[in-house]
Amino acid sequence: MGVIVLQEALSKASQLGLDLIEISPNAIPPVAKIMDYGKFQYFENKKQKAVRAKTHTVEVKNIQIKIGTSEHDLELKAKRVSEWLSEGNRVKIDLFLIGRSKYMEFKFLQERLERILKLIPVEYKVADSTKRGPKGLTIIVEKA
Repeated sequence: MGVIVLQEALSKASQLGLDLIEISPNAIPPVAKIMDYGKFQYFENKKQKAVRAKTHTVEVKNIQIKIGTSEHDLELKAKRVSEWLSEGNRVKIDLFLIGRSKYMEFKFLQERLERILKLIPVEYKVADSTKRGPKGLTIIVEKA
C-alpha cells in the first residue's frame, strides 16, 4: 500500500477485520502489515522451530588420563574420543598430575599427552593448544 498515515492504516485494517502488525519498528518509516495476528504468531513460531532444529549444540566432553595409564586403557579412551568427535563434540583431554609428577619436564609431559592423540582414529584438529593448569596439562580437540 506504500507509505500511509497511521490512522489510515488502522482504519483499513479494521475495515478488513484484520490487525495492523508492526514488522520493523526501527526502519524509517516503520514497516507494518495488515494481517491476522494469530496467523502472524503461528508463522513466527514455525520459523523459530526451524532455526532451533538446524542448530546443534556443541558439548565439551572430558577425558582424564595419568602418566602411568596403560596402552590398552589409552586405546579405549581414544575410541571414546573418536565417537564424541564423530558426533560433532569437542573433547578436552586432561593429563592429570599428582605429587612429584607436577614438577616434571614440560616436554616429557607433553609427549605423554600426545600418546593418546596418536591413537585417535578419526581426523581432528587441535582447537586449543596444550596448556598447563593447576591439576596438569590440558588440550582441546575438535573434528577437522
